[in-house]
Amino acid sequence: MFPPRIFHKLLPNSAALVLLLAFAAPVQAASADSRAARQAVEAYKSGNYGQLFRLLRPFAEQGDATAQTGLGALYAEGRGVARNDKQAAAWFRKAAEQGNADAQYNLGVLYYGGRGVARDDKQAAEWFRKAAEQGYTDAQYNLGVLYAEGRGVRQDYKQAAAWYRKAAEQGHIDAQSNLGVLYDNGQGVARDYTQAAAWFRKAAEQGDAVAQYNLGAMYAEGRGIRQDLTQAAAWFRKVLAQPDTADNAAIKAKARAALKAV
Repeated sequence: MFPPRIFHKLLPNSAALVLLLAFAAPVQAASADSRAARQAVEAYKSGNYGQLFRLLRPFAEQGDATAQTGLGALYAEGRGVARNDKQAAAWFRKAAEQGNADAQYNLGVLYYGGRGVARDDKQAAEWFRKAAEQGYTDAQYNLGVLYAEGRGVRQDYKQAAAWYRKAAEQGHIDAQSNLGVLYDNGQGVARDYTQAAAWFRKAAEQGDAVAQYNLGAMYAEGRGIRQDLTQAAAWFRKVLAQPDTADNAAIKAKARAALKAV
């Protein structure tokens, strides 16, 4: 089986959209604050990040956790303001300490990558845990990876499986793929090839190249699923149809070799 997927290291590109929608949700029609909130949403939609930054900052300085998180995202991405990871971390921390799950997750990402703060896997794990316990799917997945790798926490495959499962059941593709690997290897769960194949299928059907390869291998070997070389070849071909990126190079090479063998 191909090894588990690598850890996500970057802030999600959709962070600002999610934060703005949350910021706009409590708007009341008649207040000056509501007008500013509506203007912030329009600034985001039009790509006017400088205006967005100016509109969010007063709310952030007044202690609004969602605005603080949005300001942190703008600093982290260099939108509407010069990129400044230290400022991003500072604003994420203010919101994270108020319990904002987006900020907790993003602060964990900064600690993991050493952006704006000293790299600290233990701090990353702590902030991911806070967000994960609120049901934040990416944080659940990342915490699972840290447990699987023993980074910032003591290595514990049972905990890795538990957190992968929480994310996988919410449709997280990489968590589904990694949970399949744990079932295939019997790490943290009883070895169960049928379960491995089932989780690989969920991720493979969503376009995950690693899961597509692993499912093809299960079909080729008749492990956890009835042997079917036609199906094996079909899944290997799906891997080969993936974009030619650096991330896909290794798995495509394995799929190419596997296809010749079936």
